[in-house]
Amino acid sequence: MSYVRSRGKSLGLVELIAIAIGGMVGGGIFSILGISVSLIGNLTPIAIAIGGLIASLAAYSYVKLGVYYKDEGATYSFVKRTYPDSPIMASAVGWIIIFGYISTLALYAYTFASYAISSSGYADDIWIRKILAIGVIAIFMLINLWSVKGMGKIEDLMVYTKLIILFVISILLMEHGSTDFSTFLDQMIADAENTRLIHILIVSAVTFVAYEGFQLVINAVNEMKNPDKNIPRAIYGAIFVVVIIYLVIAFGALFALPKEEIIKNKEYALAAGASEVLGKIGEWLVIFGALLATSSAISGTVFGSSRQMAVVADDGFFPKWLAFRKNNIPTNAIIAMSVLASFLIIIGGLRLILEFGSITFLLVSLFIAITNYKIKDKTRSSSFLTILSILGLSVGAVLILYFEWKTKLKQLEFILFLYFVLAIGAWLYGKKKLKKE
Repeated sequence: MSYVRSRGKSLGLVELIAIAIGGMVGGGIFSILGISVSLIGNLTPIAIAIGGLIASLAAYSYVKLGVYYKDEGATYSFVKRTYPDSPIMASAVGWIIIFGYISTLALYAYTFASYAISSSGYADDIWIRKILAIGVIAIFMLINLWSVKGMGKIEDLMVYTKLIILFVISILLMEHGSTDFSTFLDQMIADAENTRLIHILIVSAVTFVAYEGFQLVINAVNEMKNPDKNIPRAIYGAIFVVVIIYLVIAFGALFALPKEEIIKNKEYALAAGASEVLGKIGEWLVIFGALLATSSAISGTVFGSSRQMAVVADDGFFPKWLAFRKNNIPTNAIIAMSVLASFLIIIGGLRLILEFGSITFLLVSLFIAITNYKIKDKTRSSSFLTILSILGLSVGAVLILYFEWKTKLKQLEFILFLYFVLAIGAWLYGKKKLKKE
């Protein structure tokens, strides 16, 4: 069954690119710098570029399957329709990807709240932060319930404004920072001599997490114009833009701040650099850019993941009431995603939940590449590129799990526990589907 409807389409290429960029440039870039610089120093831009290359390989299978199936269920529907005799497999992918999105939605909202109160007297008040995070989720829940076209225009405004702000701040940091280009290159060469290749690849795998969100474009297939052309244009175009954004931000931070300061400030490194180099106005501009970044990520994630949840529910792998739509908008799924993300914020442990979402995205992308290879003749995919994607994503998955095992064993144990819980839920709904058939 195809989910494509012959009604007016309201999202063009500009809106679709905005959705993809909004889903990618969220809290990720503000947290990966500290980890990356602590491991490989001035080689961070190289790792970011490799992460973008891996993301492009992952996107290849998403694009091919998205154009072939034209199904807003995206990841879940690709697996379900390619393996029609394996409902438990479809159920497992549906559960895992949806809860991965819920975790990232919670993180984006929490990051928004952290930046919003970072310069106030409430910066250390955990409950003010949580209340504000839940409040911003509620706002974008209402926007997504209101209008697809309205959401698209607001997403355009937020995404393209934040891009300008982040570019301007990063360029100013590079020009006025304490490090010149010659010194930066000398430090990069020194770091290259003292850094093992595996460390660069590990950072690339961790950085790959910051590209999560490009697949949200496919969730909008029912509302987009000319999906055959706009799916590949929007996804590849957004990844290219995001790679440039991340490189400029990384260079800006490295030129403006000593490595020790970036590691110390972590997700606030860019704001700290702007404050020291450009003063209070620079700090406020970075904070404003961060608020726009997380806002657009919240909006794009609510939009795309709610549609995927509705498709999974319509197939019987989630409660049926989650499939309800009004004017083609999955109202109950939007509300459910928002409520569950708010619950995660209340109970805390967002760093653990983030790692779960990160590993989930990498593993699911790997499975999508394998799925595309199975029907490569139908999707007209290159065997070489698909196999290369599978190998690259496999190496990335192994490296990020190795990184977790070596540095955050308790987080890895918690992630495995979450997978166990989700596996039980997916198995129960999958068995229920088998009995009906």
